[in-house]
Amino acid sequence: MKIGETITEPKLDDLKTISEKLEVINLQLAQRKVLRRKILHWLFLILCVGIAIVPAVLMALGEPYLSWDFNDPETAVIGTFFHAFEWSFARLAPILLIGAVIGAVLTRKEA
Repeated sequence: MKIGETITEPKLDDLKTISEKLEVINLQLAQRKVLRRKILHWLFLILCVGIAIVPAVLMALGEPYLSWDFNDPETAVIGTFFHAFEWSFARLAPILLIGAVIGAVLTRKEA
């Protein structure tokens, strides 16, 4: 643009085209937001179910490592890891379950 040139106003068709493109982009962003919310909601629900299944499996197994011969180094290591997993899961599972339930509630479909 040069000094002294007249400025032409954008045509109405140009503005209409731009607004239609912006509307399409806005719709795509809204759909992406809804999809992300749905994915997070289902991930939280799956986490809740997983946290509920692990204690059931641990109870079904009992504590088999208590009857193992810990004089064998490999058995001692596996038994120690098994016990450490049980111990840490028992401490962390309630916190994770509360967080997953809160996440599932907060990401549920809004009315």
